[in-house]
Amino acid sequence: MSAAPGVEVRRLAAEGLVEVVHRGRSLRAVLPARLARLPDARDRALLEALLFESCRWLGRHRALLAQLMDRPPGSDRARVEALLLIGLTQLDILQLPPHAVVSATAEVARVWRQPGIVGLVNAVLRRWLREHGRLEDRLREDEVARWSHPRWLIEALRQDWGPCRAEAILAAGNRAAPTWLRLHPRAGSRDEVLAQWAAQGIAAVPGPEGWPRALRLEGAGSPERLPGWEEGWLAVQDAAAQAVAGMLTLQPGMRVLDACAAPGGKAAALLEAEPAIELLALDRDPDRLARMRAGMARLGHRVQLRCADAGDPAAWWDGRPFAAIVLDAPCSATGVIRRQPDIKWHRRPSDLEALCAAQARLLDALWPLLAPGGRLLYTTCSVLARENRAQVEAFLARRPDAEALALPDRLGHASGPGRQRFPGELEMDGFFYAALRKTG
Repeated sequence: MSAAPGVEVRRLAAEGLVEVVHRGRSLRAVLPARLARLPDARDRALLEALLFESCRWLGRHRALLAQLMDRPPGSDRARVEALLLIGLTQLDILQLPPHAVVSATAEVARVWRQPGIVGLVNAVLRRWLREHGRLEDRLREDEVARWSHPRWLIEALRQDWGPCRAEAILAAGNRAAPTWLRLHPRAGSRDEVLAQWAAQGIAAVPGPEGWPRALRLEGAGSPERLPGWEEGWLAVQDAAAQAVAGMLTLQPGMRVLDACAAPGGKAAALLEAEPAIELLALDRDPDRLARMRAGMARLGHRVQLRCADAGDPAAWWDGRPFAAIVLDAPCSATGVIRRQPDIKWHRRPSDLEALCAAQARLLDALWPLLAPGGRLLYTTCSVLARENRAQVEAFLARRPDAEALALPDRLGHASGPGRQRFPGELEMDGFFYAALRKTG
């Protein structure tokens, strides 16, 4: 059965949400193919909003559904729940016109050839319209519903940072992230670019002091349509990640390793800071490395890329030491939940054990490759102390030839031997930085 455009976008959203929530696929993997099936840009924007906001507010809306339904749906439970969640997202978060929302969302069940569900969708959504004030009062008693984060993560943040800071992190995780861009030096000065964009009606603001090449877009819009994108003058990279290149004093001919390089933003920023470094970029995922290669070609960078496990140097290292190593370690990604809201539902406490073990393995494997006096930068996009402060403190305790270097206040709050940026501060992602020097 063919569907009207408004119904089709809601069908695609509900089916995509099943893939993310019940089958464990990432939102980034699910979205592109569904967007490609919608010719109208407005429908694509709506689909993206429906999926992102449904993932963002999953905890809240599941709690609402528990109040709105006397019992869960009997058959095809995952798909029916997803459709109801999409409906609540439209009414509660996007605040779309109620009549159109109820009608188009219920019609999806008819397209699925499940006419018996049409009445259920109508009843649940209309009940929310009548009773949402009373239902809201009940949600305040459930912190998973109130913060729309899993309980284990709420508790971990409170343990690490105290209740006030934890609540600020949780609130930031429920706000959409802005788009940050890194300006290539060959594009000219940032002020010149901003002036040219302003004349064309493109709203953007410069990054804060200490981020000379950072721009933040204001409002919606695709970076790929900006002037200079095709010429390689721009790259998407959060300002928190852009700071890494400025933490090294790069010199021509310096041998540098980017140990977990994909998607390539830090490697590109290093080359833009000093094009004459000898940079080796590794990643163990061939697909991510292929995308990185394409991105480097667009930016005009030549870099040695290798598909390899950075934690197994015997398989790839030529024996020549590195003057600098950047280790953007695999982590929980709890600092970028506002950018990838499905992360909070896919992560489990047990994941942290494996991640912390991988981080320690990489630190121990890469340290012998660093020349005396060289610097290793350890970074994550996590806000959990186990992966950050505690991980570096444990490494320093194992390695008497390692010392932590002081980092500037602009990188965030002092956190043991490093600095912690919390999500939303200066409109940036959550990020941890530590700089370690080899003393002998």
